[in-house]
Amino acid sequence: MERPNVDDYFGDWKAREALAQEMLPLMGKLENEKGVQIFLYGRTLNNRSVANIMKSHRRVREVARNELSEFESNPVLKSIAKLDLCPCQIDLGKLTVQYMEALEEDENVDLDALVARELSHLVGVQHKPIEKPTDIILYGFGRIGRLVTRLLLEQTGNRQVMRLRAIVVRKAGAGDLEKRVNLLRNDSVHGSFSGTVRIEEDNNRIIANGNVIEIIYADSPDSIDYTQYGIEDALVIDNTGIWRDEAGLGQHLKSKGVSKVMLTAPGKGDLKNIVMGINHESITPEDKIISAASCTTNAIAPVLKLINDKYGIVHGHVETVHAYTNDQNLIDNYHKADRRGRSAPMNMVLTETGAAKAVSKAVPELEGKLTGNAVRVPVPNVSIAIINLTLLTSSSKEEINEYLREIALHSPLQNQIGYTESPDAVSTDFIGSREACTVDAKATIVNGKNMILYLWYDNEYGYSAQVVRMVNMMAGVKYLSYPEDESMVN
Repeated sequence: MERPNVDDYFGDWKAREALAQEMLPLMGKLENEKGVQIFLYGRTLNNRSVANIMKSHRRVREVARNELSEFESNPVLKSIAKLDLCPCQIDLGKLTVQYMEALEEDENVDLDALVARELSHLVGVQHKPIEKPTDIILYGFGRIGRLVTRLLLEQTGNRQVMRLRAIVVRKAGAGDLEKRVNLLRNDSVHGSFSGTVRIEEDNNRIIANGNVIEIIYADSPDSIDYTQYGIEDALVIDNTGIWRDEAGLGQHLKSKGVSKVMLTAPGKGDLKNIVMGINHESITPEDKIISAASCTTNAIAPVLKLINDKYGIVHGHVETVHAYTNDQNLIDNYHKADRRGRSAPMNMVLTETGAAKAVSKAVPELEGKLTGNAVRVPVPNVSIAIINLTLLTSSSKEEINEYLREIALHSPLQNQIGYTESPDAVSTDFIGSREACTVDAKATIVNGKNMILYLWYDNEYGYSAQVVRMVNMMAGVKYLSYPEDESMVN
């Protein structure tokens, strides 16, 4: 076979790059003028670089096993831009595949007509995702708080849905505000903040991508009058982990301007522990306080529910190989917990995790069927859960992987479950991943009724993305979408 000319490859790449560049202003105009968000198989394309758009197309070709490229998606996006759309979410990838399949049957198919027909439920409709933007308050500004800030600022750009209005911290001394802003601007794991941040020292606030955010210093959650900052009916995201039951978190509701509270840690007592994508529909308008569970529970619960629904789980064990956290010591020193006092960057540290038991709060049918443990390892981010299950029904590696691949691409759980067949996947590959977990298909082991799955997860960013999805849910945000049955809050 004749070897292709290297210039052909480079020319193809430059042509696709040019098409991706054309897409940026189209998507910006759709978002800013109409509130339309564009996705590619569940992954957002808004505010992404040309390289990221091209990588998203490559990921679809590899995982969805089709020929989707910028050559096909670019003209479809142009057709979308011609329509009088309401604020909505559109999966450009899936719409483009519809067009590609139509072309196979009729090469003369009218693209504009097909797009108008597929999106007819979004055209000329008077719809608001929410009646008025929800005010958000972050109580605490640590690892999760700063990443949630980044994610919320992506959604507050057009001020239609969410507005991050305030961050509450305890003052740590001179230069406190500048130091906290610098931690937002630059992150050793996740890189630079995408945008600009400036400080208004005299007003004790910061301006991030045009969003005015009050920095409030307080020692307790029940002593703040948020209304003096123009904040009303706010949702407080408590990411301190100090209060984890209804009584403790209920203190927030005593502050003027607060209507709801979300905890970014496992809740105690009767507090609802919600895993977005699994039991989020149990949130009611009457719920004032809920928990977003833990990063590990969010990572394992979706896959465990899927496997249990299809094959039945007799029993199983979850072993988490987890990145070290701020709860551990940098060097050997006293710690109230066993083993965690030993140097985190120098040791693998065996420790307990309640994630396996906590799964039953989101998936009650797994009550008493799972055990779990964890090993903290010397990496700053990204963990892997190893799930060893005994099933009711026999299966095979190929069947399990194909089942999870389809879920990752074509289901309401596409935000929760990613999928990779990379033979060289390692932990750093998943830094910044917004899925709750990613199935490592090459590592799957199945022997009849015995199965082992390996699930990668960014225990910081992936979890923060789950929190923001739940914020949208708790605030009552409801987008019309294409496809109609698939959530794409990213």
